[in-house]
Amino acid sequence: MNQQQAASETPKPIRWTAPVMAAGALGIALTASNLYLLVTTMRTQDELARVRASIRSEVRMAQAENMARDAQLGKTMDTLRQQIAETGAKSFRAVGAAQERAAQDARMYSDQWAARLAEEQKAQMERHRLLSSQLGEMSQASTETASRVSGMAIDVTQVRQEVSQTKTDFDRTLQELRSMRGDLGVQSGLIATNARELAALRALGERYYLEFTLTKTKDPQRVGDVALQLRKSDLKRNRFTIDLFANDRKVQKKDRNVNEPVQFYVSGTRTPYELVVNEVRNDRIIGYLAAPKQRDARQ
Repeated sequence: MNQQQAASETPKPIRWTAPVMAAGALGIALTASNLYLLVTTMRTQDELARVRASIRSEVRMAQAENMARDAQLGKTMDTLRQQIAETGAKSFRAVGAAQERAAQDARMYSDQWAARLAEEQKAQMERHRLLSSQLGEMSQASTETASRVSGMAIDVTQVRQEVSQTKTDFDRTLQELRSMRGDLGVQSGLIATNARELAALRALGERYYLEFTLTKTKDPQRVGDVALQLRKSDLKRNRFTIDLFANDRKVQKKDRNVNEPVQFYVSGTRTPYELVVNEVRNDRIIGYLAAPKQRDARQ
């Protein structure tokens, strides 16, 4: 008893229909888009960190150079003071000239340092502007991506609803189908009485289904690997008579009813072919031929 219950509780395999695969593909596209945005943001942050580190390094180097120049200038001034003390009034003019040159050098170094700092600040501002622009573009792209993701989520929800409705309609159609005993006494497969039911049978994939409209003619008409010839159609009684040509033989099916499985065997098949007429008109019948997919020898 427990084994039967376990067998009955085994989950049915998921049918990978086109809508389900489409929903899966949309889900994969969302994940790839989010990963791309994350990687781009991380790369931009790394680039900004490298730029800031480079600027700090250059400023430290410039400060070190300035301190070295100041130290050198201090040494020069000390040397001049010593010379003044040693030479006295005789070297006053020479000391004054040296002081002027030192002042000029100091002003020149100061101007050069100010100009370099101004260039560095200008370059830093330009880099900040570029980074801000890139971050703004990334923010806009993120907003657009979020909007597209939201729209795709709505589409996925609609697809799921359509798939659910299609499955419900399909299940309802299968419940409406019925099986009948054919004219050879063999229990037939499911019989379709209209186009919707025939589409459901095709979806099951158990047989090949060929629709036909057969008119009353002098010569047989080909339907799949057999030939059919309409002999009589009785519109009032919904009956018909046809000749079947298969395996180089002719078999007549006389006074058959609408939606009645007309069965016959073809060489190389174990189960019979089934011909079902859904509509009888004057000198015309409309229906389908169901052919088995297995082509082994009949026992």
